[in-house]
Amino acid sequence: MNYRVVLSIVFIALGFIIAAVPNNTTLQFKLTPEEMLADLNSRSQYISPDEVAEMIISQDPSIQLIDLRSSEEYNKFHLPGAYNIPLTELLNDEYRYVINQDLKLNVFYSNGTVIADEAYIITRQMGYYNNYVLEGGLNYWAETIMNPEKPAITSPNDELARYDFRIGAGQALGGGSALSSDTKAVAPPPVQSRPKKQKAQGGC
Repeated sequence: MNYRVVLSIVFIALGFIIAAVPNNTTLQFKLTPEEMLADLNSRSQYISPDEVAEMIISQDPSIQLIDLRSSEEYNKFHLPGAYNIPLTELLNDEYRYVINQDLKLNVFYSNGTVIADEAYIITRQMGYYNNYVLEGGLNYWAETIMNPEKPAITSPNDELARYDFRIGAGQALGGGSALSSDTKAVAPPPVQSRPKKQKAQGGC
């Protein structure tokens, strides 16, 4: 799907969500539409399935997965350790401590990216930081981690290493629930560390 079409869908859906927010809320919007568009166009909100798989397998304590789908979908399949916070409940006070913090990287995900992008926009506008989106959602996760395409034998070494990692990660994470205690992690190709988003200085 064209990225501009996705952005349009996200902004339209965001309008409906904002309209549904109770009038007595004290939350203030932080970014102008121009700033929000620039932020989305930078695509810095996305974390690749490889990064997420590596962090899950290594039991990295800095990641916090947030499944935005319904409880029914969540119960059928979810990524290990993920919280279930449906998008319709994202603004509930009981979840604020999960979403508004700067100790962990929150990674929103759904089946695709539209709903997760909506959650990202909402929390970004509320002034919350360290919120990201699983690139491609569970659909892309299934394609890259659960069923990766084998590269040609003449492919560069980094592509072959990535494939080997994905095969191992898919085997380790295939159940979609808790990792077993005897799971052996496959060494992934190097992944650059992701800096935390910086809070805007001054102004609104």
